[in-house]
Amino acid sequence: MAILGSIIKAAIDLRDSLVSEKTPAQAQQEVLKQLLETAKDTAFGKYYGFKKILESQDITSAFSEGIPFHDYNKMKEDWWDRVIEGMEDITWPGKPSYFALSSGTTGKSSKRIPVTNDMIDAIRTAGIKQVGALTNFDLPSDFFEKEIMMLGSSTDLQSRGEFLEGEISGISASNIPFWFQGYYKPGEEIAKIDDWDERVETIAKRAKEWDIGALSGIPSWMELMMKKVIDYHNVETIHEVWPNLQVYTSGGVAFQPYEKSFKQLLSKPVTVIDTYLASEGFIAFQQRPDTTSMKLVTDNGIYFEFVPFKPEYILEDGSLDQEAPVVGLSDVHTDTDYVLLISTVSGAWRYLIGDTIAFTNVEKAEIKITGRTKFFLNVVGSQLSVNKMDTALRELEEKFDIEIPEFTLAAIKIDNEFYHSWYLGTEADTDPETLSQALDEALKEANKNYRVARSKALKGVKVTTVSPNVFYEWNARNKKKGGQVKMERVMNEEKFADWEAFVRTQ
Repeated sequence: MAILGSIIKAAIDLRDSLVSEKTPAQAQQEVLKQLLETAKDTAFGKYYGFKKILESQDITSAFSEGIPFHDYNKMKEDWWDRVIEGMEDITWPGKPSYFALSSGTTGKSSKRIPVTNDMIDAIRTAGIKQVGALTNFDLPSDFFEKEIMMLGSSTDLQSRGEFLEGEISGISASNIPFWFQGYYKPGEEIAKIDDWDERVETIAKRAKEWDIGALSGIPSWMELMMKKVIDYHNVETIHEVWPNLQVYTSGGVAFQPYEKSFKQLLSKPVTVIDTYLASEGFIAFQQRPDTTSMKLVTDNGIYFEFVPFKPEYILEDGSLDQEAPVVGLSDVHTDTDYVLLISTVSGAWRYLIGDTIAFTNVEKAEIKITGRTKFFLNVVGSQLSVNKMDTALRELEEKFDIEIPEFTLAAIKIDNEFYHSWYLGTEADTDPETLSQALDEALKEANKNYRVARSKALKGVKVTTVSPNVFYEWNARNKKKGGQVKMERVMNEEKFADWEAFVRTQ
């Protein structure tokens, strides 16, 4: 047993035993008060009367009743444009140090989201909590001596006026604590390489110099990196290069669609731990091994609210009807999809992050990501969310013994009749018509609303199969390769026509 690893593990265990946790609901009340108190003299705080809210008997209700929902466009146009121009004390005291460029899965250009020093501290604190939770996973002591490969976006942040900007993974990696830098790979020099292909090629060349115990990053890009390392060293699996690899932490994307293809690159099992890091903050991480759900970070700079995910509350552009009901952490229920709202130490207020979640354990505040408000197909009442799509595709994988790590779809109209047109990313040669029929049946089983729609106005499913690489090249064409990039699952008519034209060129 490694002595240093034993000391590190014991220190983490001791730290956790000394931290007395409040209930998630109690922690959230304190976070809300801290947010309001800190921001009461900002332009936003004065406009919406934070001081008056703080004086009310029911701060939670006063807060939700006094401030409207904000999606990115509303937050930017009403407030953040002034922050971008360099004005102080707009939605948070002072000025942010950074702007996070979102992956822009649904927009035509990247969003620029303020990242304050308080948010950097919050992300770092949540990261330390996650490292502490690793002791719950029965890992050997020598694991805590191994290096961690963090495959995010470039840490070579770009200057824009008085601010630095880049993707949140790059911003976070550029602020790694000094004591962690010895464990962090690929290291500062390689992480600054802006071109993703060049960075991965360099990682492949240097791979055998490192003793990697854990990987961290988006599953699709992590797979491509591992394949590059495997091919470069002419081996069968990644464990022939990194024999001590034991842990993989995903990056805010459901791992299940990638599970089969991911495992093909391994020669022994690894512990998969889900995390939820968004451009707006570190939202949740998996705390224990007997669940795949993630615990909301309820005591660290983010206040959460939840809107039941129902079609009547979602506007056509994916934003929320201002009359939609809201519940706090004390009033949520399990197995119900909610639209996630956050208020943060970066000056986002009642902000629609765009994700939908469901609680699996209310007492522990554990959740799973179920989809995106814009990745929701409700043509002729089908009400298909991403988790229902994933459920159906996993059934296809099992039925035909194939891998489908990527997909996208749209509702199309042919001769005045509606169809769902799917593109499945798979190397299998299964007949598309057979897949269409099986997918249609699986969707009927997964979603009663889809079943009803199929008996009426929705005429059927059309499936086209393409290599998963087509999806990655699509992202590359749109300058979104690597990092926090997530494939757009549901496209509108204009985007889908562009996608189909792109596929024909491959």
